[in-house]
Amino acid sequence: MRQYSADLTPPWKKPKPVPEVAAEPGLVVEEPGTGFCGAVIRCEAGTVTLEDRFGKHRVFPMEPRGFLLEGRVVTLVRPAPGGPARPARTASGSVAVPGARARVARAGRIYVEGRHDAELVEKVWGDDLRIEGVVVEYLEGVDDLPSIVSEFAPGPDARLGVLVDHLVPGSKEWRIAQSVTSEHALVVGHPYIDIWEAVKPSSLGIEAWPRIPRGQDWKTGVCRALGWPENTGAAWQRILSGVHSYKDLEPELLGRVEELIDFVTAP
Repeated sequence: MRQYSADLTPPWKKPKPVPEVAAEPGLVVEEPGTGFCGAVIRCEAGTVTLEDRFGKHRVFPMEPRGFLLEGRVVTLVRPAPGGPARPARTASGSVAVPGARARVARAGRIYVEGRHDAELVEKVWGDDLRIEGVVVEYLEGVDDLPSIVSEFAPGPDARLGVLVDHLVPGSKEWRIAQSVTSEHALVVGHPYIDIWEAVKPSSLGIEAWPRIPRGQDWKTGVCRALGWPENTGAAWQRILSGVHSYKDLEPELLGRVEELIDFVTAP
């Protein structure tokens, strides 16, 4: 006599097996029920905690076939003992993704006024921007902004974000910024006379940024007041070397850059 399996489900209706993946810190997965995408930061008691790029945490049960990894269904399992206790972080404070490749560049862009500003953004947010596929362009001056925006032609799939120095309401620069701002183009400014001031004095071993009288070149005046050689290029390299992460920057700059990244990468 033939032996029949107790499971009478037709083969074509049985779910296909999916790979089991260890929920190692830093692994980026998506929970399809909610659409929440984030990096694993801890795994305990049958649950996994994810952190998205905005720092928001969500806890999910590690159910079979419960997550997507690079678009494929997987089952997360507890990692073997002895793995890293905490995920590595990028300079901006985001969870680092080990071995992640740079994403193909988006159509959207971020323009940053000033070479020093662009170098600082690259140093702190460079890893995040490459993963997001956001290219940062150098903006020499706000006067060039109307022509850049006109040529770029921002749209729903190609948003444009711009960071400018010391944007004061009512100034010529402010009026130019207002003239190009739209649903798909965002211009923001930090409150500092120069990007140097966005670096916390404590990170450079100084008590405070000196106040420079009107009419003097601000950077040269800072060098004199601090007893540094009057070489602004060398001074900037000294300042930049004191920046290791977002913790070395003032919140007013952090907020503006994060705002631009969110704007350009929004779906």
